[in-house]
Amino acid sequence: MYSDKVIDHFTNPRNVGVIADADGVGEKVSASCGDRMKIFLKVSDGVIEDIKFQTYGCGAAIASSSMMSELVVGKTLEQALALTNDDVAAALDGLPAPKMHCSNLAADALHEAIKNYQDKG
Repeated sequence: MYSDKVIDHFTNPRNVGVIADADGVGEKVSASCGDRMKIFLKVSDGVIEDIKFQTYGCGAAIASSSMMSELVVGKTLEQALALTNDDVAAALDGLPAPKMHCSNLAADALHEAIKNYQDKG
């Protein structure tokens, strides 16, 4: 049902935590299942230097948060904004159809954190 990448990112999530002095913070909640993701960004010269996340949800939601964080660290804000829900799912070698909303939450929370950072500027 789940790919090896999903299982790996669920059992060994990367970039879990909080950045106390984050430059941008974004949060999304799934209306359909209650999964919640909060993203913290540290940005320098338009590049995501550090990213942390807190996720309350299923294994697919945790794996999606972890994969998303790996995909954007070191990227420019423009590159990170281009990340789509499908990119997250593809990087995990797919998600079962009932769990696709989890990858949507990861990209959406990231975009909210970037918007929060840009609104402060």
